[in-house]
Amino acid sequence: MAESFSHKWGQILGHFIQEFIRETLQQVADEHGFYLDSQRKRKARITKKVSWQDRYGNYHDLDYVLERGGTEDTLGLPVAFIETAWRRYTKHSKNKVQEIEGALIPLADTYSHLNPFLGAILAGVFTQGALDQLESKGFKILYLKYENIVKSFTSSWYKCIFQ
Repeated sequence: MAESFSHKWGQILGHFIQEFIRETLQQVADEHGFYLDSQRKRKARITKKVSWQDRYGNYHDLDYVLERGGTEDTLGLPVAFIETAWRRYTKHSKNKVQEIEGALIPLADTYSHLNPFLGAILAGVFTQGALDQLESKGFKILYLKYENIVKSFTSSWYKCIFQ
């Protein structure tokens, strides 16, 4: 199978954005006394994945969960479920937001007594219809447009090379 350099670049960019968001969310967690759970080893979990179970017995793998009372050894109560996604083309943007809502809405229903925040951090290219769909379901969205990402890399590289 041929290796696609554009696919690899998309993966690298997606991981870069996810790490940037993790650092920012960690600051928010520290400021408000929450525990930030993200994909890594944690004594309170068996696997590296951040998985939460809904009332129907289904597990949903997530990017980030902010917990009240959580520690490295103990799962807390979820106050926020946050997913991230990178897309280069609009072709699959609607499918991706449906995947996000399919994971988070059952969890929001399960923990409705806690009124958890539902967030989506989307980067790249997403249709307005996809964004509207998430907003109509109560999600808060941080949207990093593709053009702005390209500009930030272009200006950073330009400055590094020519200054």
